Amino acid sequence: MSDKPNLEPEQAGDKARPEGAPNVEDLVPGLDEAIAAEEHAAPELSDAAAQIAELTVERDQLKDKMMRALAEAENVRRRAERDKKDAETYGGTRLARDLLAVYDNLARAMAAADETLRTNHGSFLEGVELTQRELTNAFAKHKITPVTPLPGERFDPNLHQAMFEAPIPGAESGTIIEVMQAGFTIAERLLRPALVGVAKAAPAQAPEPAPGSVSGPSEPDTAAHDPAETDSDTPEPDGPQTATAPQEEARPEPARSDSSG
Repeated sequence: MSDKPNLEPEQAGDKARPEGAPNVEDLVPGLDEAIAAEEHAAPELSDAAAQIAELTVERDQLKDKMMRALAEAENVRRRAERDKKDAETYGGTRLARDLLAVYDNLARAMAAADETLRTNHGSFLEGVELTQRELTNAFAKHKITPVTPLPGERFDPNLHQAMFEAPIPGAESGTIIEVMQAGFTIAERLLRPALVGVAKAAPAQAPEPAPGSVSGPSEPDTAAHDPAETDSDTPEPDGPQTATAPQEEARPEPARSDSSG
C-alpha cells in the first residue's frame, strides 16, 4: 500500500493552486449554481426537443391532408364545370340523332323531284325546301354541321364509314368515289358517319408473254411409237420361211339314202 495520504479534491486543488492565486469561484460568482442548473435542465431540453420533433411530424401530416383535400375539391369543381358544359353542348344528342332521319327524308324528296313535278307542284316543293332549310338552321344553332365529302377526297375513318370498295381506273387507292349518305357532327363530335364508297388498288395483271414464246403447259418430250421400227428391232429366224395356206374347215357331207327297187 502507498504511504501517501489520501487527499480530498478540495485539498488537492488547494495544494495544486499556487500560493496567492485567486479562486475561480471568487472570479465567477454563482458558477456552481449555474452548472447545477444546467445539469438539471438538460433532461428537460431533451424532452422538449422530442416533443418538437413529434409536433413537426404531426404538422407535416396535417398539411399533407389539407393539400390533398384542397386538390380534390378543385378537381370536383373542374369536373362539375366540365359536366355542366357538356350537358349544355351535347344534351340534345339523342334528339338530334333522331331528327337526322327527317332530314334524310326531306333530302330524298327534293332529289326525287323532276322538272314535271316542279312545274305542276311547285308550291308544294317550295314548302318542302323551306322545311328542310329551317331544319338546317336549327341544326346550325346547336352546332350540328353536315359532313359531305367530295369524290376524290381521302377516306377518314373518324368521319366516314366505308360501305364498299371497288377498283376504279384512274382513282387513287383509299379515296372516296361515291357518297351514299351525308354524315353529321355536333360541336366537333361525330354524330353520324358519312356512308361512302372507297376505291381500292386494281388487282395485279399477269405479265404478257414475249413474242415467239409458246404459252400453255409444256408437253412431255416423248417420241411417237412406230410399230414398224419395233418390228425391225426384233430378230428374224434363220432360213427361208414358207407361207402356209390357211386350212379349210372340214364340212360334213350330206348323208346318202339308198333307194331300193
